[in-house]
Amino acid sequence: MPADTPTPDEVWALLTHLVIDTRDQWKRAVTERTGLPFSRIRVLRRLRPGPKTVKELAHAAAMDAPAATVTVNHLEELGLVAREIDPANRRQKQVSITAAGRTVLNTALATPDPAPASITALSNEELRALHEILGKLQH
Repeated sequence: MPADTPTPDEVWALLTHLVIDTRDQWKRAVTERTGLPFSRIRVLRRLRPGPKTVKELAHAAAMDAPAATVTVNHLEELGLVAREIDPANRRQKQVSITAAGRTVLNTALATPDPAPASITALSNEELRALHEILGKLQH
């Protein structure tokens, strides 16, 4: 590999920093639109594919179990999630998103998320190249 070729880890660090460092404005807008802390939206999003136990949800949302329990309790009080007995293991409960929860999640995900200045400053050629590369990473 030529000396001026960045490592995959270096490229990944740049990519993640770009995304993480520019998402705060969008997260604030989501919070304003929904009236919920962004952590609640993150949990609702993890429930979109289907029910999870609180332990699975905690893992999926990168939270500890007590924080996940507090979050689920809050979302349940708001009618955004429901707890049901797990048919595969009657000793535990699964959490699922309700219709109201889906509405809130859809509102959150519909919040405009314009590209940061560093992306809008790219030329058409650079945008096409970046789009092509990112498309390859999705498959």
